Amino acid sequence: MSRAGDLAARGWMRVGTAWLPFADAATPELPLPRLLRLGLFQVTVGMAAALLAGTLNRVMIVELRVSAGLVAAMLALPLVFAPLRALIGFRSDVYQSVLGWRRVPFLWTGTMLQFGGLAILPFSLILLTGERPDQRLAGVLGGAAAFLLVGAGSHTVQTAGLALATDLAPERSRPRVVALLYLMLLAGMLLGSLAFGRLLADFSHTRLVQVVQGSAMVTVALNLLALWKQEPRGAVPPVPADAPRPGFRAAWRAFAGDRRAKRLLVGVGLGTAGFSMQDALLEPYGGQVLHLGVASTTLLTALMAAGAIAAFALSARALTRGGDPARLAAWGMLAGVAGFTAVIFASPLGSAAVFRAGTACIGFGGGMFSVGTLTLAMGMDRRAGSGLAVGAWGSVQATCAGLALALGGLLRDAVAHVGATGALGPGLSSPADAYGVVYQLELGLLFAALAVVGPLAAPRGERAAAGSFGMAEMPG
Repeated sequence: MSRAGDLAARGWMRVGTAWLPFADAATPELPLPRLLRLGLFQVTVGMAAALLAGTLNRVMIVELRVSAGLVAAMLALPLVFAPLRALIGFRSDVYQSVLGWRRVPFLWTGTMLQFGGLAILPFSLILLTGERPDQRLAGVLGGAAAFLLVGAGSHTVQTAGLALATDLAPERSRPRVVALLYLMLLAGMLLGSLAFGRLLADFSHTRLVQVVQGSAMVTVALNLLALWKQEPRGAVPPVPADAPRPGFRAAWRAFAGDRRAKRLLVGVGLGTAGFSMQDALLEPYGGQVLHLGVASTTLLTALMAAGAIAAFALSARALTRGGDPARLAAWGMLAGVAGFTAVIFASPLGSAAVFRAGTACIGFGGGMFSVGTLTLAMGMDRRAGSGLAVGAWGSVQATCAGLALALGGLLRDAVAHVGATGALGPGLSSPADAYGVVYQLELGLLFAALAVVGPLAAPRGERAAAGSFGMAEMPG
C-alpha cells in the first residue's frame, strides 16, 4: 500500500508540474510561500480598483446623487500619475537608503499614499450627504484628493513591486512569476468586488464608511506582509554622498533611444488602446442591441475574467517551454481580433452565444497580450534598470487604457447622436452601428499593434543572442 501511495504521489507531482501553470513558478531563490506573499501588493491594487471603479462609482451616482460626469472625472484622476510610473521605476533603480534598500521605501511610500486616500475618503462621503452647498463642495474636493492619492499609491506600489519581483525572480522563472502576479491582481479585483457587494448588501452611509475604513487597514496589512523581508538589506552597496548619480533624463534618453524599446512601447500603447476602448461598452451593447437582461450582462465580466485567467495559465506554460513573449503577445492580439469580430457579428446574427464567445476571446487576448509585453519589459534589465523598463510599460499601458476608455465612450455617443439625425445615412442609424464603429476602430488598432510588435519576435528556432531585451536565455 505504501509503494502504491508513493507511486500515486509521484504521478500527481508530474501532473501538477505539467498541467498546473503556476506549480513550478517557485524556485529555490524565490519559494512559493514567499512568492505568494510578494504578490499581495497586486491584491491590494486590484481591491482598490474594485472599490473605486466599481462600488463607489455606483454608490456616488445613485445613493449620494453625485453627477456621473463628476464621478467620471474623479475616476480619471489616477491617470495623472500614470505617466510618472517610468520616473518612479527609475528612482527605485538608483535610490539607496541608509539600510541598503531600493524598492522597499517606494513600496512603503505607495502604501501610505493608498492608506491616506482611503482614510480621507469616508469623511468626503459624509460631507457629500450634506444639504449645504459648501458641505458638498468640500466633499467633492476631498473625494477628488482621495481618488488622486489612492491612484498615486497604487501606481507606486505596483511599479516598485513588479521591479522587486524582477530582482528576486531568476530569469528562467520570470514568465511564470509575471503570469502569477497578474492572476493575483485579477483575484484582488474579483474578491474585492464580492466582499464589497456582500458587506454593502444592507446599505447605509455608516456601513459604507466602515467598509472604506476597513479597506484602508487591510491595504496596509497586506502590503506590509508583502514587503516584509523580501529585499535583502545591504544588497545595494552604499554610495558616497558626493558621488555623481545618474539622471532620469539621461537614462530615459538611453532607454527610449533603443529602437526595440521604442517599438515595444508603441506596440503596448496601440494594443492597450485596442483592448480598452470597449471596457465601458460591452454591457450596454448587450442590453441595448441584443436585449440581454441585467443578470446576463453582469456575467460578461466573469466571462472576460475567465478568458484572462486561461490566458495567464497558457502564457505561463508556453513561456516556460521556451516560447517567445513577442510572439505570445501577437497571438493575444489575434485572439482579440477574433473576439471583436464575433462581437460585431453578434448583432446581425442576433446571437447572444456569439457575443459571449467574443467577450471571452477579448479577455483571453488581452491577458495574453499583457503577459507577453510585460515579460519583454521585465527582460530589459541588462540595458536599463528593471524599474525603468517596468515603469515605462506601466506608464504607457495605464495612460493609453484610460484615454482609450474615454475616447470609446465619446465616439460611441457622437456617432449615435449624429446617426440619429440621419446625417450619416441609413447605414449608420441603428444603435448597433455606433458600437460597431468603436469595435472596428479597435480592430484597426490591434492590427497596427500587431505590425509594430511582430518584428520583435525572434525567428523560429532562434534565440536572439544580442537582443536588447535580454531574452537570450528564455526558459526551455
